[in-house]
Amino acid sequence: MIVITTQEIAQYRSELANYEEALVALDAIEDCEGDLEDAAVSLAIKVGQQPDRSNWLDGVAKRCRVAICQEDFREDLLQKKLAATVGYLIEKKICPGILVAPVVIYVVKQGVSEFCEPLNFKL
Repeated sequence: MIVITTQEIAQYRSELANYEEALVALDAIEDCEGDLEDAAVSLAIKVGQQPDRSNWLDGVAKRCRVAICQEDFREDLLQKKLAATVGYLIEKKICPGILVAPVVIYVVKQGVSEFCEPLNFKL
């Protein structure tokens, strides 16, 4: 379980102030006492998705991996700067806008390098 502190939520709110969907997601995370997975599942249900497994958020993040792990975004994410990646994912509609912030926060909390590592392998 990944828990986001109230301080982290406040920081993300400030950084993502230009993205209404991200602010709604941060409100949901706060309502779930910082539990990222619970908030993401709740948001997914609101947009008509049916989360059906315990590590559902991981699966959503993996479906967005190619976009998230672009070289342009990796350095920012390693420094815990989310705005560029969140903006891109919302603009390109890579996943439902309301789920973008939880997905990107999940990737940062799990570790960007480890998350992106499978894309480094070449056949």
